[in-house]
Amino acid sequence: MIEPIRVLVVDDHVFYREGIKTLLAARASEVEVVGEAGSGEEAIEQVGALSPDVVLMDLRMAGMGGLAATKEIAGRTAVLVLTMLEDDTVVPALRAGARGYLLKDAGLDDLVRAVQAVHGGQSVLAPQAAAWVQRQLDAPRQSARPFPELTDREHDMLAEIVRGRSTVQIARTLGLSEKTVRNYTATMLAKLHARDRAQLIVQAREAGYPDP
Repeated sequence: MIEPIRVLVVDDHVFYREGIKTLLAARASEVEVVGEAGSGEEAIEQVGALSPDVVLMDLRMAGMGGLAATKEIAGRTAVLVLTMLEDDTVVPALRAGARGYLLKDAGLDDLVRAVQAVHGGQSVLAPQAAAWVQRQLDAPRQSARPFPELTDREHDMLAEIVRGRSTVQIARTLGLSEKTVRNYTATMLAKLHARDRAQLIVQAREAGYPDP
């Protein structure tokens, strides 16, 4: 008898985690949810404790986001990103080591097939994500400013960080919530492989961002 694929569900919304567990319970002979986590930090701990075959990873979470967590655990288990489509996260998620990128509105059959595929070493992309990647490949190269992997919003935020602005100040300046600023900051740290804000500032200045 083939053992079910052991899955860890990572999302900061309890109701969504419960929904995924309920959904996958209908296919318990193929996929078994062995644990859950509400943050990137918890995901890393649970991977160490449970050794799941596949991690279903959300990207936008408080604290350590899904990109940073994926980078930490991708060498130990298969990561399938399961999130809302945000164009600027597709390529960074794959670069961080995710084997797949699926949307949260995927049906049960698509989800199970994706889990089986990444567990088997294959790559999976939702059609919308694949189309976005193709558009990026087809687009003419633009000349450049530093860090082309950052979105326009992230460049705005990085400029504020280089100026020494706090999370509260950046939120007010850019019209965002403090949680959104923290999430963006975590994403930038993952994209630029920086340990913390201080290293982010050093990299930005070395790349040509002006001193405040």
